[in-house]
Amino acid sequence: MADRIEQVQQGATGLLVLADGTVYAGRGAGAAGSAVGEVCFNTSMTGYQEILTDPSYAGQIIAFTFPHIGNVGTNPEDIEAGSPPLRGAIFRRAITAPSNWRAADPLDAWLKARNVVALTGIDTRALTRRIREKGMPNAVIAHAPDGRFDLPALRAEAARWPGLEGMDLAREVTCRQTMSWDETPWVLGSGYGRSTREDFHVVAMDFGIKRNILRSLAGLGAKVTVVPATATAEEVLGHRPDGIFLSNGPGDPAATGEYAVPTIRSLIDAGKPVFGICLGHQMLGLALGARTRKMHQGHHGANHPVKDLTTGKVEITSMNHGFTVDRESLPAGVVETHVSLFDGTNCGLALEAAPVFSVQYHPEASPGPHDSHYLFERFRGLIGKG
Repeated sequence: MADRIEQVQQGATGLLVLADGTVYAGRGAGAAGSAVGEVCFNTSMTGYQEILTDPSYAGQIIAFTFPHIGNVGTNPEDIEAGSPPLRGAIFRRAITAPSNWRAADPLDAWLKARNVVALTGIDTRALTRRIREKGMPNAVIAHAPDGRFDLPALRAEAARWPGLEGMDLAREVTCRQTMSWDETPWVLGSGYGRSTREDFHVVAMDFGIKRNILRSLAGLGAKVTVVPATATAEEVLGHRPDGIFLSNGPGDPAATGEYAVPTIRSLIDAGKPVFGICLGHQMLGLALGARTRKMHQGHHGANHPVKDLTTGKVEITSMNHGFTVDRESLPAGVVETHVSLFDGTNCGLALEAAPVFSVQYHPEASPGPHDSHYLFERFRGLIGKG
C-alpha cells in the first residue's frame, strides 16, 4: 500500500480519499487517524476557529479555500461549541505559526488535543472546482505519520458511508439538559460580559446552537433558557417564554423534523413570536408545509449576498448549510422575505398571520460581517408587540 501512495506523492502522510476512488495526497496535520464525512468548502478568510467549532459542521470535512490558516493561533474564547463536531479539516498550505496577541496555542496543537484529523498541501482550488462541478462528495480523511495507508479499505469506507441525507445529527450536538445562559458578546478590553437584565424571556431550542447566538440574545437584555432538541412543546411553554428561538444545527432537516416539526407546529399555534435560523429555518419551513432538499454544493462562507425583500436592502452574510427550503413549495400565507443573490435560493420566510419568521443564514456572524444583526432587533420588536 505504501508503494501506491508514493506513486501519488512521495512522502505523503495525509490523504483525502473520495467515494469515487479519487485520492488527494498531502501532509497530515492535527491528530493521527482517519474519519469519514461529507466534504464541503468554506470561503471565509477569517474566523477558522469559530468555523471549526460550529456544531452545524457535524458529519462534514471542511476544505478552506483561503490558503493561510493558523496565523492567529487559537484561544479559549473564539469557540462556538465545547468540542469540534466536524470530521476533519483541509488546508492548502502548512499550518502557519501564530502571530496574534490573543493566541494561546498553535492551531496544529489545538487540533491534536481535540482529536481532529487534518490535511495540508493539497490543491484546494482543484478540490473546490470538483465540488462545484460534481457536488459535495463523501470521503475519508486520513493522517498516518509513517505514510502507510490501506487504500482499498479507505475507498471502501468512503463508498460505504451513507451521506447526510436522512441523518439526524442534532441529537449528537444538542445540550443534554435545560440550562440558563447569561454571557453577553465580546468587547475589546473586557472580553465577554454577564447580563444583568431580564427584559424578556427567550427559550432557545438547541439543535446545535452557536454560543455567539446565545450571547446575541443575552446582549439584547433577554433571559435565555436553552432546551434540548427533543424538548416537547409542553416543556418549552412550561418555561413561560415571551419568544422562542429555533437554532442552527447539522444534518437533514427532514430527519430531525420527525420529532421537532410537530413541536414547532404546536409552538406556532401557541401564538408566541418565533425566530429560526439555519436548521431552525428549514424545520420551520417544514412545519409550515414547505419542503426541503439537498443542495449541490451548499453555502459555506462569510461573503454571501442576500437581499431582504421586505426592505430592498442587500446584506453580506455568513452561511453554513447543505440543505435548503424549496421556495416553490412555500404554501399560501407564507412569504419569502430573503433570497440568495448567488443562486436565487430561499434565505428567509415569514408567516403572514403570526409573529413567526426565519432566515437561512447566521445574523450573529462569528465569523462574518454584522450586516444582519438587525434580525435580533426585529425579533425583539415582535416580542414587544406581544
